[in-house]
Amino acid sequence: MKHVLALDVGGTGMKAALVARDGTPLHEARRPTGREHGPYTVVEAILGFAAELAEEGRARFGEPPSAAGVAVPGTIDEQDGIAVFSANLGWRDVPLRRLLTERLAGAPVALGHDVRSGGLAEGRIGAGRGVDRFVFIALGTGIAGAIGIDGRIEAGAHGYGGEIGHVVVRPGGPECGCGARGCLETLASASAVARAWAAAGGDPTADAADCARAVQAGDPAAAAVWGTAVDALADGIVLCQSLLDPSTVIVGGGLAEAGDTLFTPLRAAVAERLTFQKPPALVPATLKDTAACLGAGLLAWDLLSTEVTA
Repeated sequence: MKHVLALDVGGTGMKAALVARDGTPLHEARRPTGREHGPYTVVEAILGFAAELAEEGRARFGEPPSAAGVAVPGTIDEQDGIAVFSANLGWRDVPLRRLLTERLAGAPVALGHDVRSGGLAEGRIGAGRGVDRFVFIALGTGIAGAIGIDGRIEAGAHGYGGEIGHVVVRPGGPECGCGARGCLETLASASAVARAWAAAGGDPTADAADCARAVQAGDPAAAAVWGTAVDALADGIVLCQSLLDPSTVIVGGGLAEAGDTLFTPLRAAVAERLTFQKPPALVPATLKDTAACLGAGLLAWDLLSTEVTA
């Protein structure tokens, strides 16, 4: 049975799958990244995990994967297949496509950004199935995004397309790791909510999920923290709507797990801010933490389709 190999490399763990042409996972596995042992160990872990999955595919389906896709965080050069930089993984200029191709006996390999890969999967087989224009926003430790157009993800001229987390929504606001002030992710990411709620409640161990539960319980201090994040996120979404005019905005990541506690006030805040713009459908992501892995699989299938038509 023809299949591809998919890998999603995160800061602490890797998710892998053997994926059918329609995006269905045929076999799934997970493994620690091993970043505490340094970038060389991380790369070796990726290559070893991929080789094991390839053997699993051969044993299960009588043939090795036809191609592989790998999604990684940080800055990447998709065209040359190089993982340029990742603060989380500590690597620079890793020729990941070449290394994986060699380890997988010459199989073609596609390299993708983790959030854009997740957006690709959500657009094709998740919450955005059948939608021709969408924006995917991942609310996690930071905030990242992806712009979906006609079944593909627009990476931009330099590979930074979709970086909604670094749109300034509060000029002069909190300092961001990127060097600017008032970026969306300093106010509306899960880590930003956690910091604000810990400060408001006096519990340094409190996180965004704790804040959401307190909102649900009617805590006014939690409601104030949550409202600050929702307002900032609404401003970011309206900016996207004005520039890109998507029909759907898909929101995923840990903060989206709050469900209606997030989406009900967020939809209202976006509607209040729109003037002439058409309101987008504002929906939760459906693929959860498997999105980037499945997106890597779709990239691998796209690579095979490109080779056939070339």
